[in-house]
Amino acid sequence: MLQIPPARDPKIAKENACEDIGFTAGQGLVNQPLSTACFGFWLLAYLGADPRPVFPFASRRDGAVSSFEHQGYNVESIKAVGITNQRETTVVWDKETGEPLYNAIVWTDTRKLLWLLENVPKVKDAYEKGVLAFGTIDTWLVYMLNGGPKKNVFVTDPSNASRTMFMNIRTRQYDETLIDFFRLDEGKLHLPKIISSSDPTGYGSLASTVLKGVPITGCLGDQSAALVGQKGFTPGKAKNTYGTGCFLLYNVGEKPVISRHGLLTTVAFDFGGQAMYALEGSIAVAGSSVKFLKDNFEFISSSDEVNKLAETVEDNGGCVFVTAFSGLFAPYWMDDARGTIFGITTYTKRGHIARATLEATCFQTKAILDAMSKDSGHALTELAVDGGMCNSDLTMQTQADLISIPVIRPAMRETTAFGAAIAAGLAVGLWEGIEELQNVNTDGQTVFGPSIQKEEAEERFLRWEKAVRMCQGWSS
Repeated sequence: MLQIPPARDPKIAKENACEDIGFTAGQGLVNQPLSTACFGFWLLAYLGADPRPVFPFASRRDGAVSSFEHQGYNVESIKAVGITNQRETTVVWDKETGEPLYNAIVWTDTRKLLWLLENVPKVKDAYEKGVLAFGTIDTWLVYMLNGGPKKNVFVTDPSNASRTMFMNIRTRQYDETLIDFFRLDEGKLHLPKIISSSDPTGYGSLASTVLKGVPITGCLGDQSAALVGQKGFTPGKAKNTYGTGCFLLYNVGEKPVISRHGLLTTVAFDFGGQAMYALEGSIAVAGSSVKFLKDNFEFISSSDEVNKLAETVEDNGGCVFVTAFSGLFAPYWMDDARGTIFGITTYTKRGHIARATLEATCFQTKAILDAMSKDSGHALTELAVDGGMCNSDLTMQTQADLISIPVIRPAMRETTAFGAAIAAGLAVGLWEGIEELQNVNTDGQTVFGPSIQKEEAEERFLRWEKAVRMCQGWSS
């Protein structure tokens, strides 16, 4: 592990702000992308509930700006606002009144527009009248931040629009064939205009709060924003966000690559002109496996104790824990797999199971990265990481050992919000191009290099793959 000491840039550069609307919370940041300062606040989210409570956070945004000023910065220098959000969380509302017609449906919920039309009379009625507006949460957020129906700013970006299943990923516009496939009438359904992820005018401006009039110039789905925040601008760059689950994105360049190894093809970002595409792989259980050890097994009293417990032993003691609590996602796609611990003996201690739990996320990450290399035809040279679980040195070292390449952890780990700030800043000319960003947020980063031979890593992975095969067929 190599620790690069932080060094604050004495030059206070141009600033921008960003909103990060997440699964259990939203975050506001005021960023200086060319220095290391970052000010933020949290707000309660709207999980499966009325989408309107997203907006009582104006006072908290003002608080973040106030903190920004107390640090000696000038609020007038904030040039733009960027937004990032959960990609598949959706909202329906009356286009004429701006009133939401049902709860926001969160990304993990398989109910979406067709379910709403079949089960919610108000939604069906608005559809038949031709006033039904449908969008991902970024569209709703931009709409409301601009003042709702008064300005009627109704837009989205390709990284979000691609998640509706209505967008052709090659043209980055809605596809009549796809809309017909879902038996929908384009004349009755209002979909937001798809514009660049970085646009100087298309997203409007804030209608209220201390930042009134500041333009919204960047918009990215959360995982795309994290890739941008990790400066994954060029083909071959990849990032993994270790949260409740994991999301890996691998930049494949200007042409989409259709996976033959269980991955999703998606739009990474579009900064005007040519979009960049990515292969994506998701892991259902990552940080939530630690919560399982705490809540179900009661091995620990708080999640941050898992590392100390795992470090009480030298290795996993022969244990392999396939954390398939509700099946396995990419690249396996096994809905009949269930969580299984293999290799338990009378020697097994809690520390062995704790270590095997952390390793499960690392093994699944390797499986996805191997699939990405096969699909792209290029071997990955390093992996950028972020998310809460990456704070664990033990987990990141294990990850580097298993994938046999360096793992890079930045000092400022709010890379999702940072990516939104980059998109916003590019639109208003804070940088002439992405080349100027390569050295941003590199001070203080930690590099975890492999500490075992590649042959040993492959041997351990083969043992994991054997365990995966044996955990199938357990669903009733």
